[in-house]
Amino acid sequence: MSVREILKMGDPRLLRVAQVVSPQQMRGLDELVQDMQDTMAAVNGAGLAAPQIGVDLQVVIFGTDRINPRYPNAPVVPRTVLINPVIVPLDDTEEEDWEGCLSVPGLRGMVPRFARIRYAGLDLSGDMIDRTVEGFHARVVQHECDHLLGKLYPMRVRDFTKFGYTEVLFPGISAAQDD
Repeated sequence: MSVREILKMGDPRLLRVAQVVSPQQMRGLDELVQDMQDTMAAVNGAGLAAPQIGVDLQVVIFGTDRINPRYPNAPVVPRTVLINPVIVPLDDTEEEDWEGCLSVPGLRGMVPRFARIRYAGLDLSGDMIDRTVEGFHARVVQHECDHLLGKLYPMRVRDFTKFGYTEVLFPGISAAQDD
């Protein structure tokens, strides 16, 4: 299919709450999902939400089935298409870790996220996905689903001494790893 332009922070479309995918719309998502997968692969992303490419629908994709140059120490996360997701934290425990975003290139920030979550939604075939996850997997899902709520990770940063340009925070990281 095609690699789409990724919207950057400041574009008002990234601040909208995405629309629920209706049963009628489910049949037409193949091309969108393929474009999202092509786009994510082209930039070595760990996830991508439809609003990041200007599509106002509750669709996210995520997964790392190999070493990702942007997240070389991250564990494998199964490649997933998640439609109309719902996230439920399993307790109040949070973990802070560095995040970047394809819509916020060149920057990283320390972001608190729930350590353990249960998420549910539909796959591309309309079958239910229901998983309990923790760690990096939980972080990626929460990050991508934030896009469906019109939130970018800098809105979750609590300590702005731990937010800045990747090249300054982490000297020696290549441009391919910076967002």
